[in-house]
Amino acid sequence: MNYVFISPSYPVTCTHFCNRLSEKGVNVLGIGDVPYDGLNDELKKALTEYYYVESLEDYGQVYRAVAFYIHRYGRIDWLESLNEYWLPTDAQLRTDFNIKTGTRSENIGDFIRKSSMKKIFIDAGIPTARQHIVSDREEGRKFAEAYGYPVIVKPDIGVGANGAMKIESEEELDSFYADLPSEAYVMEEFLSGDICTYDAIIDSHCEPLFESTCTYPPVIDSVQNDEDVCFYTRAVLPESLRDLGRRTVRAFGAGSRFVHFEFIRLDKDQPGVGKTGDYAVMEVNMRPAGGHDPDMMNYAQSADVFSIYADMVISDRRNDTVSDDRYVCAYAARKDGHVFTHSHEEIMQRYGNDIVMQEEMPPVDWPSMGRYV
Repeated sequence: MNYVFISPSYPVTCTHFCNRLSEKGVNVLGIGDVPYDGLNDELKKALTEYYYVESLEDYGQVYRAVAFYIHRYGRIDWLESLNEYWLPTDAQLRTDFNIKTGTRSENIGDFIRKSSMKKIFIDAGIPTARQHIVSDREEGRKFAEAYGYPVIVKPDIGVGANGAMKIESEEELDSFYADLPSEAYVMEEFLSGDICTYDAIIDSHCEPLFESTCTYPPVIDSVQNDEDVCFYTRAVLPESLRDLGRRTVRAFGAGSRFVHFEFIRLDKDQPGVGKTGDYAVMEVNMRPAGGHDPDMMNYAQSADVFSIYADMVISDRRNDTVSDDRYVCAYAARKDGHVFTHSHEEIMQRYGNDIVMQEEMPPVDWPSMGRYV
């Protein structure tokens, strides 16, 4: 099997996905904009070959890289980046080279545009916030008057909380429209509560091979207000969240992939959406959770999601023995400029035996994930 992996060096967990695929006999063919010498040793060992391009933004370079691999290794069975930013590139390459697995360019809009996602949520009867596609100030004012402040504005196509803002007053609304971004934005009513994810590895029949959930405080506050970052993952999903997650998978036809769906657990009644404790979907991400979330899933379930994903790619099933172990894995981060009660050394002295991972995060993740985890 030939698997073309776009950007195998980022996120950092891509190394482990490549490793497990390689261990199971897959030819992992990397294409990236990091020079070969900049790859870590585990990734170098996992890749059958690596094709360096000056920029992954240059589609012509990436196209030529895939063409080279086809000439050298034959038909490509799978092409993926596992990175939300490159999903449109993935889809275009599958279309141009007639790669059978994965989403083609004509359908990728449903996976990346928040306005397209919203239509699918509504058609499937999945609770969600009301939305308005940003046009002019008057329409925005009408929306805010209908659903009340605060409202959330965010790019129609965006990664994580980047570019998202909470608008809490008419003055802030005026400020937003006075400096309106050039890219398309959507506006949504604000739903109050924790973010609870549905993370799953899905087979070709849209059935889950693995499921997990993370609970976060609102990420937008962490980024916009530079708040501290802490969250946790657990092995046992609430039944209502599991049901909504599976319904969302089927609504999008999200087979043969690792998914990361974000829901809000309402902390107060929201007329037209749900009651306190109910879940409402925020958005879907057709890739694994970022950062070290996959590692946390492994610790919580004594599992190996990287291996489970590789089994899905190769045989469309899960081949490992499911452990009965069930834990909670917590994540705590330090941001620059914050004052903490306890030093790193004090934390390690007291809890060192229970800390399974610690490291500095890549700079691109510092606003949302903290500098040191």
